[in-house]
Amino acid sequence: QVQLVEFGGGLVQTGGSLTLSCAASGSGFSSAVMGWYRQAPGKQREWVAAIANGGSTNYADSVKGRFTISRDNAKNTVYLQMNSLQPEDTGVYYCYARIFATSYWGQGTQVTVSS
Repeated sequence: QVQLVEFGGGLVQTGGSLTLSCAASGSGFSSAVMGWYRQAPGKQREWVAAIANGGSTNYADSVKGRFTISRDNAKNTVYLQMNSLQPEDTGVYYCYARIFATSYWGQGTQVTVSS
């Protein structure tokens, strides 16, 4: 069983930066694909970025070049560095861990970008 807790959301102005953290407890973190989704008000949940246990990364086109995902297996933590934030980045950001066929989710953290 894996539990995930996100930190770092908040209110930021357009063009600003935030770093989200997701701390995992339980076993299997080092084997997991970790990533982030987000959900804007009235919209479906959207995949943002992922990082494999070996460190390879993938990003949604909408955040490529602005967001960076990283992980620290020693701390069981995954990060999402978000730069050049835009109002359309506003939403609840959810961390996930995928271990083989099982996915685990955090409770979400709110990111609001003011124009």
